[in-house]
Amino acid sequence: MKYLKILLIATLLVACKNGEQQTAAADFKSWAATPPMGWNSWDCFGPSVVEDEVKSNADYMAEKLKDFGWEYVVVDIRWYVDNQTTGHYNAYDNSTFILDEYGRYMPSPSRFPSAGDGVGFKALADYVHSKGLKFGIHIMRGVPKEAVFNKLPIKGTDLTAADIYSTESECTWLQDNYTVVAGKPGAQEYYNSIFDLYASWGVDFVKVDDLSRPYHTEEIELIRNAIDQTGRKIVLSMSPGATPIDEHAHATAHANMWRTIDDFWDNWAQLNYSFEKCAEWAPYISQGAWPDADMLPLGKFIRGERATDRYTKFTKDEQYTLMTLWTMFKSPLMFGGNLPDNDDFTNALLTNKEVLEVHGYSENNRQWFKENDLIGWTADDPKTGDKYVAVFNSAGDGFVTTDNLLYRSGTLSKLTDGFGENIDIELPENSKELYLIVNDGGDGISWDHADWIDPIVHLEDGTEIKLTELEWEEAFAGWGTIGVNKSISGGDLNIKGTTYNNGIGTHSQSIIRYKLPENSKRFTAFAGLDIAATNSETGSTVEFMIATQDPTPKNEAPTAIPVNLTDLGLTGKYLIRDLWEHKDLGTYSDSEFKPVINYHGAGLYRVSEVK
Repeated sequence: MKYLKILLIATLLVACKNGEQQTAAADFKSWAATPPMGWNSWDCFGPSVVEDEVKSNADYMAEKLKDFGWEYVVVDIRWYVDNQTTGHYNAYDNSTFILDEYGRYMPSPSRFPSAGDGVGFKALADYVHSKGLKFGIHIMRGVPKEAVFNKLPIKGTDLTAADIYSTESECTWLQDNYTVVAGKPGAQEYYNSIFDLYASWGVDFVKVDDLSRPYHTEEIELIRNAIDQTGRKIVLSMSPGATPIDEHAHATAHANMWRTIDDFWDNWAQLNYSFEKCAEWAPYISQGAWPDADMLPLGKFIRGERATDRYTKFTKDEQYTLMTLWTMFKSPLMFGGNLPDNDDFTNALLTNKEVLEVHGYSENNRQWFKENDLIGWTADDPKTGDKYVAVFNSAGDGFVTTDNLLYRSGTLSKLTDGFGENIDIELPENSKELYLIVNDGGDGISWDHADWIDPIVHLEDGTEIKLTELEWEEAFAGWGTIGVNKSISGGDLNIKGTTYNNGIGTHSQSIIRYKLPENSKRFTAFAGLDIAATNSETGSTVEFMIATQDPTPKNEAPTAIPVNLTDLGLTGKYLIRDLWEHKDLGTYSDSEFKPVINYHGAGLYRVSEVK
């Protein structure tokens, strides 16, 4: 049964002291002049965080991290559901929603005791502000269904929520809201009303979900207008990814940060994939408008969606890689673990002033080279003219090497539209073999049934050859027997309720190797999660990859990576300083500097001319 609690208490818009709301809307990019840094409750607590947990993380940040630039404390999703107690979403019809009389979500009084009597998040925001920090919240795009069903009025109008909604483009993974239709009378007024409420609470940061994938241009513009009319500096974060790169100009014009990928977790496959996405988005980094590689899944997780009472699965080398890549990419840094459980190593990652200087103030950040599994990034120090250089030993993802892949889907999950991706790729000339690869997408749970639907090799003369009619040369899966025209469990091939007669049913992790017919030109397929995976409560994330070369990892040893200074236009002698170790390494020229980088590790260096 579905429950609804409506607070029939007029919401008092609290006047802010000392004119703190008097800002110019046109200056919103100055509100995040450097990439935002803070803590977000999602990784650690999922949708179930409570007030004392938020306060304890704020206390820790104020004491240990504030002096290093960490400032945002963000309450993530579903703070308005009174009976949300676990890391997984309650079903819509088993959720107790808290709204005010104007159809605006209010914090759960059982989870946030200070929010009762119509106070909302004002008291909690005041507490965070008293620590010298900033307060943020998460919201879903759209208008609450409960406001629509109950025809709750839109503040300041004679309209109701039922006048502004559409069932089209409803979020596929959380059914709390309907779409707000731009252009309908009351649509802008509704968004104005919720952001006026947030401004009255003292909110400094809003993460808006289900906004960037697919890209909701009109609602983004409603939200931008709503923030601007409040007169308060509220940083806008758009989520989730992948934001279409063709929308970079629109995103830059309307938001302070936007996601480049889907939810990022602590597994190497996703971190390895992030190199590609960061390189793709690097040309669009600009001050006050930051492509966002997502949160830092570091430290300890308590009861998150994919993490219960455990520490990050990233090795120390992988944590250096994560922090170095996010630093060179200038991604916002939002820590995901429970800060009071941090150990000395984790805090050292977050409090390295030399590294944070790169993150905040470097310019011209870009990928420099990618050769096999070795990657380099560069950036400039605008104050000194020094160069920053980062090098990475990506060395595959532990299951397959990602070098020379023809196709990589990134993580697919129940959050993915259609639960899959269409594939249409050109095959390199004279290719002899084809490898179909399915990897775990990041949850670390072995229930990831996956299907290759209608896998077809197209020859130069137009002939189509179904892979289901070819015998593979070699195949293995994480468990079970790979199925031809059936799932790995032996049932029908079924993706999101649609059954298919032609395809291959498999499981992560798996590799299927075929010998390609002569004159093979293209490969097409639809790759998606089998219904067995999406019906499971224990996990369903995969990544599809395609290669024509053996993807087996070849090297997991430390590797010397030459840094050719001449290629950077640097001639003469240069002092090189290791920023993670706070140590000068000596003077070098040309390609003399060859740091040895651990498997899945990284190095970050300042290069200064010796005069």
